[in-house]
Amino acid sequence: EVQLVESGGGLVQAGGSLRLSCAASGFTFDDYAIGWFRQAPGKEREGVSCFSSSDGSTYYADSVKGRFTISSDNAKNTVYLQMNSLKPEDTAVYYCAAAIERNCRMVYEYDYWGQGTQVTVSS
Repeated sequence: EVQLVESGGGLVQAGGSLRLSCAASGFTFDDYAIGWFRQAPGKEREGVSCFSSSDGSTYYADSVKGRFTISSDNAKNTVYLQMNSLKPEDTAVYYCAAAIERNCRMVYEYDYWGQGTQVTVSS
């Protein structure tokens, strides 16, 4: 079974940092695009960042550009989201997802999702 397991969420003060992890199993990492999403209460789900395993290309939403960094460790089959300079508006449940696609920007619908991890940023 394809499985994504997230970790790293928690409570942090504004200006602080967190690193989220998404460990994948049950599929070949190089064949998938990986995306990070977040959803706050009363708001639509937002694409935060994505990673294309085929060539290592990355994408960032304007709201997090310059503060968040997506990276991968192929040996561990894990994708990370390093979040720096956190703001209260970053508070949300964060999800990772995987899809069979060369380019993560071209994903129509992600096939697999993690359970989500809560990130809370206090002022």
